[in-house]
Amino acid sequence: MRSYVNLGCGRRYHPDWINIDIVPSGPGVIQHNLRQGIPLPDNSCDVVYHTAVLEHMRREEALPFMRECYRVLKPGGIIRVGVPDLEKLCQLYLSKLQAVLDGDAADVHDYDWIMLELYDQTVREKSGGGMIDFLRQNPLPNEAFVYERIGEEGRELVNALRNQERHRTLAQITRPHIFFRLWRRLRALPCLLKKLLLRLLLNSVDRRALEIGRFRLAGEVHQWMYDRYSLARLLTAAGFRNPVVQSATSSQIPNWTSFHLDTTPDGRVIKPDLFFMEATK
Repeated sequence: MRSYVNLGCGRRYHPDWINIDIVPSGPGVIQHNLRQGIPLPDNSCDVVYHTAVLEHMRREEALPFMRECYRVLKPGGIIRVGVPDLEKLCQLYLSKLQAVLDGDAADVHDYDWIMLELYDQTVREKSGGGMIDFLRQNPLPNEAFVYERIGEEGRELVNALRNQERHRTLAQITRPHIFFRLWRRLRALPCLLKKLLLRLLLNSVDRRALEIGRFRLAGEVHQWMYDRYSLARLLTAAGFRNPVVQSATSSQIPNWTSFHLDTTPDGRVIKPDLFFMEATK
């Protein structure tokens, strides 16, 4: 029986695979911090897959992590990696920059979004950063372009934000019962006491530094970016052979699209901003 593993699976996993994530999002997902290695034996997997994971690791962590992927793969096994496409992002940035410099007002919002894609997930100091603020606009000023960039995952996020806003408005109209409000405050008491203690021990600058540091160590920010050349070089340095660029729908993995990890059941690409590369052990 073949053994396929999905690392950092998030909410995209298949029940027939071994699914691993630091925060499990479904039944059977193994909780594990991949910075501590992969909790599987040597030469035990036919396929190792991870998408939107590698860019969250520091540059010096990337090679040890890829060597772990190599370790758990069987000889002849396939690794498939999906990361944000730095090459395409730079091409889009240059084209949108030229458009706005030429006075094309219609491209201003696209330019703003591309700048967010380039920098926001690297420099942000709060969850969601400037991207969330942009996506909260209703309607989105350049909805077609944004969805072209972030695909079905983006649509799901925008819908969630709009539902959140509706629920917030409803909550303002129908305030919760006084006992519910009291219970909610009691639950928050340990957190409030911790904040009070920190307020007594630290000045405002130190507290802010602590908040930012905690956030940036939590794994949301992007630590590095890759193009076709740098990712192939990383795979080769880890011991893999024949790195090849793939699309969301193409793969050396048999019946790839049937797993619906990079595409939806009706064939839509989940994250169009990524590029994919496969190699063998």
